[in-house]
Amino acid sequence: MLFMFALTFAAATPLAAKDRLGVYQGWAAFRDPDTPRCYAISEPDETIGPPTRAAYVSIGFWPKRNVTHQLYVRLSRDRSANSGVTLSAGGRRFRLKADSNAAWAADRRMDLAIIAAIRSATSLSIETIGRDGKSIVDAYALRGAPSAIDAAALGCAAR
Repeated sequence: MLFMFALTFAAATPLAAKDRLGVYQGWAAFRDPDTPRCYAISEPDETIGPPTRAAYVSIGFWPKRNVTHQLYVRLSRDRSANSGVTLSAGGRRFRLKADSNAAWAADRRMDLAIIAAIRSATSLSIETIGRDGKSIVDAYALRGAPSAIDAAALGCAAR
């Protein structure tokens, strides 16, 4: 399933060359030398309710901007404007910043705390309320996540 996701994701931007750094169970790592950036990415193992778009969680590295371990979440459906987005992993809960279809950590400290939680957990969930008033829950298995994150970090190290 992830392999198909990776192919679809890469094919969606044919002009942007992406180097696959590795596939680690449910996660993959890529380098985009044109930007330059590297990222670890996964699609949900389970989504409650019918998705309207492909959801994913990614951890990005932007060496020219000195940005590392940056969380980005694309939701499976548009969220209600008055609903918060919560990421849960390893017994910890994080309230993310969000727009209608995406979410991210409030600051660098939160990014790093989320990465630490990912490294010690077996699953991660993203929860909010959709525009239709129904729950949005995108659940991710974290097997392979630490390896993919490390591969993305190494892929953009000293570049």
